[in-house]
Formats: sequence, C-alpha cells, structure tokens
Amino acid sequence: MIGPNKQIRAARYGMTIDVDRCTGCGACMVACAVENNVPPAHAGATDRNGITWIRVYKIDNGLPYPETRSAFIPVMCQHCGNETPCVHVCPQQAVDVDPATGVVGEMPQRCLGCRYCMAACPYHARYFNWWDPAWPKGMEKTLNPDVTPRMRGVVEKCNFCHGRWHAAKQQAAAEGKPDTEPVQYLPACAEACPIKAIQFGDLNDPAGAPARAAQSGGSFRLLEKLHTDPKIYYRSKRDWVRASANAPHPFAGQHEAGKENHRG
Repeated sequence: MIGPNKQIRAARYGMTIDVDRCTGCGACMVACAVENNVPPAHAGATDRNGITWIRVYKIDNGLPYPETRSAFIPVMCQHCGNETPCVHVCPQQAVDVDPATGVVGEMPQRCLGCRYCMAACPYHARYFNWWDPAWPKGMEKTLNPDVTPRMRGVVEKCNFCHGRWHAAKQQAAAEGKPDTEPVQYLPACAEACPIKAIQFGDLNDPAGAPARAAQSGGSFRLLEKLHTDPKIYYRSKRDWVRASANAPHPFAGQHEAGKENHRG
C-alpha cells in the first residue's frame, strides 16, 4: 500500500497491440504460461474450464472467398480504470486497482472462489482453477521462483507480470533510483512477441511508445461503450476489425488460435 503522505508519480501501465501485425503464432500465450507458472492442461480441461491468462482469437470479416480476410486479437485482462466491474462485485476484497500502477490485481489468498468477478467481467478474461496445479516429473524445476502457484478453487488472470514489476522495483532501488518514480519493465507476452506487435509501458508518459500508439489513428479498445476505460489499446487500419471490437458479442462464433498451445 501507499502511505497517505507519500508523494508518488502514479503510472498507468498499459499495452498497445497492433492487430495488423499479429500473426496468431501463440508465442505470447506460451510465454505468459511459463512466466506465471500456469501448469499444463489437466486431462479434464476444456475451452470452458481451462486456464490461460491470454487468448488469441481468430476473427474474419464474414465475407465469402475471395473477399475473406482474417485477423488475430490477443485478449487478456483489460485492466479497467473506470468503475472496474470485478472490483465492485468481489465480497472478499481479493481484487483491487493499484493506485501506483493502475494494474488490476488479484490476491488468490483472499479469493473464496465465488466467481462473481468472472460473471462481472465483460471481456471473459478471468479463469477459475478447477484443479490443483501439477507438472510432469522434472518440470517443477523450471518454475518461476518469483511467482507463487495458485491452488484450486481460486480465480486467476493477467496481472501484467507482477513478479517482473517487483524485480524492476528492486533493481531500481539497488541503483539508488527514487521509489516514487514508475519503473520500466516488459511483461513476458510483450518480450516474446517475435514481431513486436505488443508494446507495453506507462500510458501517462506522453513520450512513451505505447502512449503515442494509443493516441494515433486506428486505435480502439474492446467494448468502449461500457466506459470501463481499458488500458489495453488495439490498432488496425481495417474498419471491419475495429467494428468487431464493439459488436454486442465481440468474437462471437469465432475461434481461438493455437488452442493446442494454451488450453489448460
């Protein structure tokens, strides 16, 4: 928590994702799972009860060949900044918005598994853990020591790789930098993207690449009509892609790219 008398320059961490560049390779999904200790899919996992903090949806313009065009939309927690739906419905205060970063955090130690937040999230970006985490023999040695595995019965979601943020804060402190300033770091998905379609940074920094991209032409957010102020901005020059983001049911009838890579 931030002390009431401590002056900080609050950050607003967010992303811009260039949909026109995304190839749907799934590298972001794999990197996210490895970084955040998401275990391999349980034998009983399906598209409805598996865990993946980020999904890449494949959408198309609905036209017959040869006018058919496709695009890939990575969707994770949108880190809503206005009347955050999941925060308001949680009876345990297991969800909060960090005033220093703008990141919507999840505290599994407090979660009682009621799943109200899943029902409230308009982006379907939360996942209930139906099974205790298990890894094939030997694979447990590859776990990230900076991220605690979650037990069954709790909800999980993207937190912009909070472990990396803590590591960046520690590094800044070791270098003597003031702890009142936001730190720079990259979540695993942004680092792993082979074509750098994902840019991450402080949206409050007008000189930063994410902020400039968010304000440029062709940028849009999912379900902007709900006024949840998502911190994930998408970019596309194609009108039909931008229109799909605000349809009554975004990506309805569409399918996910690379299911074999991230289901679980």
